[in-house]
Formats: sequence, C-alpha cells, structure tokens
Amino acid sequence: MLQELRIDPSQKYAGDSVPLCVDLDGTLIDTDLLMESALALVSRNPLQGFAVLKWLTGGKAQLKEEIAQRVTMDMSLLPYNEEFLGYLKQEHASGREIVLATATHRLLAEQVAAHLGIFSRVLATENGNNLSGERKRERLVEEFGEKQFDYAANDFVDLSVWSRARKVILVNPASGLEDKVREVAEVAQVFPARRSSLNDYIKALRPHQWAKNMLIFIPALAGHAIADIGTLTNTLIGLISFCLCASSVYVANDLSDLEADRSHAKKRYRPFASGALPIGHGLIMAPLLLAAGFLFAAFLPGWFFVILCGYLFTTVAYTLDIKRRVIVDVLVLAILYTFRLLAGSAATGIDLSTWLLAFSMFFFLSLALVKRYSELAAVSASGDQKARGRAYRVDDLPLVLSLGTTSGYMAVLVLALYVSSNDILAMYRTPAVLWGLCILLLYWVSRTWMLTHRGKMNQDPVVFALTDRISLLVGGLSAVLIFLARLNMEFMMPFK
Repeated sequence: MLQELRIDPSQKYAGDSVPLCVDLDGTLIDTDLLMESALALVSRNPLQGFAVLKWLTGGKAQLKEEIAQRVTMDMSLLPYNEEFLGYLKQEHASGREIVLATATHRLLAEQVAAHLGIFSRVLATENGNNLSGERKRERLVEEFGEKQFDYAANDFVDLSVWSRARKVILVNPASGLEDKVREVAEVAQVFPARRSSLNDYIKALRPHQWAKNMLIFIPALAGHAIADIGTLTNTLIGLISFCLCASSVYVANDLSDLEADRSHAKKRYRPFASGALPIGHGLIMAPLLLAAGFLFAAFLPGWFFVILCGYLFTTVAYTLDIKRRVIVDVLVLAILYTFRLLAGSAATGIDLSTWLLAFSMFFFLSLALVKRYSELAAVSASGDQKARGRAYRVDDLPLVLSLGTTSGYMAVLVLALYVSSNDILAMYRTPAVLWGLCILLLYWVSRTWMLTHRGKMNQDPVVFALTDRISLLVGGLSAVLIFLARLNMEFMMPFK
C-alpha cells in the first residue's frame, strides 16, 4: 500500500509547485468504480445483491468498505481518459506533486495509484468517512491550505471543492458545469467531455444479434403456414418481444462481464467496457427493455410468455455461472437457440416435431462449439493459455474441434433419418428431393468448421450464416428443394 505523506498545511506553494489533486470516477477513468466493484461482486455471487442493499442502509462509506474488502479488480483494464492521463504524466515528469483525491475507497484507489505510479499520495474514503463534496473540500484545505492546491474533476458535486482551490481543471465536465465553475474559481484548462452518442446506445443493444431470433420463423416455415396473416403477425410480435428481451440480457451481460470484455481484443470496444456509456445508464436500460419485451409478449398466447421466461432464466443462469463451466456452457447455448424454435411454436400454435428438436440440439451444439473454438484460437494467438472468464484452455482446441464437427454431422444424420422416415410422406409429395438437403447441410457444416479452423470465424456463427453469401446461397437452394419436394413429380418416383 502507498504510504500517505503528510505536509504542513501552512506550507506555501508557488507556480507549478502547487499540488494537483485529481478526482477518479468520471475524471481519470470513464467509469464509476463503486458501480463496477458492486457489479463484479454480484456477478460472482448473485446472493451478495442482498448484502449490498443491507450495507447501503449503513451509508455509502460502509457500502464502499464492505465491497472493497471483497473485490479484486485488474486496474490496468479500466477505461482511462488517455488525453488527461497523458497530461498528468507530463506534470509528474516535470516534478509536480500529483495527488489522487477520490470518494472511492482507499483499498481500490491505492490499486489505481500503484498501477499508474504518478501519485505521491492517496486521499480516499476510509474509516467511515465518505470523501466527497464538502468532506473532500475540508480534507484538501486541511492538507494544503486554502487556494494552495489545484483540483481536477468533472461533476457538480465538486463545486464546493473548486471554491477553495487555486485553479480548476475540468475533465469530461457535465453539461452546464463550466459556467457554474467560472463563477467560483479560475479555470486553467478544460478537457472536453466525451458525450455518449445514439450509436453507442444502439451498439449496446447488439442489433446484429437479433438475426438469431429469426429462428422464431422456423415453425411457421416448417408448417408451411407463413402466408397466413394471423400466423405471420404473431410470429412478428414474438420476434419483437424476443429482440427486446435479448437486448436486455445483452446489456446485463455486458455490465456483469466488464473486466473479461476489456481483456478481449474486440469486446473491449463495447460501449460499457470502453466507457462510452455510463454504467448507470445500463442499469436503467436493462429493466426498461425487459418490460417492453414483456409488453409485446402479452399479445401472444400464454405459452409464449412461459417460454420467454424460461429463456430469460436460462440466459441469466448462463451469464452468472454456466458460461464458466466447461461443456455445460455450450449445451446451454444450444438449448437457448432451441428456445427460439419453441417460442415460434408457442406464438403460432404450430407443434414442433421431435425430428426438428433433435436436429436443433445437434446443429446448434455444433455452432456453440464453433463459437468456443474461435475464441480459444484467438486466445492461443495472443499467447495466453486460458480464456478469461471461461473454463477452457488452449490445449482443449483439438477436442473442441472433434466435438463440434461430430455434432454437426449428427445433425446431418438426423436430417437423413427424417427424410427416409414415413413421417415425411404427410408433408411432401416427392420427399426423395429432400436428400439434396443432406448434401447441402453436409457441405455447409464442413465449410463452416474449415473457416473456423483457419481463424476466419470472427462473429456469432448464426449471424455468420445469415450474412455470408455462400450460406445464403445454400439456404436459397434448400428452399428450392423444399418447394420441389411439395410438387408431384412422377419422374422422381423410382427413387422413393
């Protein structure tokens, strides 16, 4: 731990020798460390959420201390304000004393200071004293004397501190703050605010992942009822409901997985992980999206609501625990894909055959393993031996490849058994044409795994299937074969 230095309050400073005191949340880092640490604690053990509420009744200082004693964070992964941090490093290099003055608990603040190595001391929340607002002002005046320190911060709560500072440095200032500050102190420098954009909020919803929810249309398509207006309307309502609820889960998942995302080459650019969106906004977005999803579900049969709740429960369980369990995680991912088929069935009243459910489990298990294989391959390329937040190791790659390809070919086998069964005679006049589906699927599964093995699967495999030209061609040819199979083609009869 850093040793806190003591300075005689009567000591006077001149010019750049005046200490520069720096706030942490929203200033040095583009996030809130209390919220991050609380989310990290709850995501590791959801029951701790009740403890957090209990600690909050004892005041913010107690809450911060209880959480800080239980959470370990990698401070090197925090979204630092790089422009401002560069300025602080220059000031430090010139010999100026830089002080971290924050309402964050000392246990966490000292870890930040130790990582950066530019602070001579840390003034932070400890011993029941929440170092914020007027308490921070009193502490800084006690340490350095009135008008004998400069202060860098970002929010209205810091106005009382600035009123006693020599000069003000505004970093990422809240809207309208600069005018208020100029009424009480001299503004030496302003580091412009990074405003959240509409695109940041849209990215947080992950609309590209909505493509997976198109699986809700499968029951209507398989039942040849997609042209029915009532069936199509219910399917579309179900799609909207699932997309809203899925986005709610994506936001919650991003909030619970901040550290793992920041250590990932691509996920670190997600809005919450990068600091582009405040964590507090995410805590509001998730329940609002969920409520909107349930509102649309209210227009559908009751079984759809049951399926939707089952999907959400399974997804939350996956986010909080299952995703860290080897093999179980991919099985649950396959189940989550199958939930979309069940939702389409519940919305339209069209029953799913056991053939389709069996095919779904094998096929989507293969795609879930594609996802894990591509993630592990990226970990291997970075030189690490284990995926952060996952139970897989780099030396599992050959086994994951074997399991994934086997599962994909099992899906082809299920399709072949269905095509050769008597069940198909009730749906198709020339079922022999459907053997072409087996060939197309065999090609697609093999090609998908070949691309994955070569490191070219850089997105969710279902999203890939709905955007890749070859995959769309395979899908189009499959639709043609299904259409032909419904026709009465006498020349195909010898092959029945």
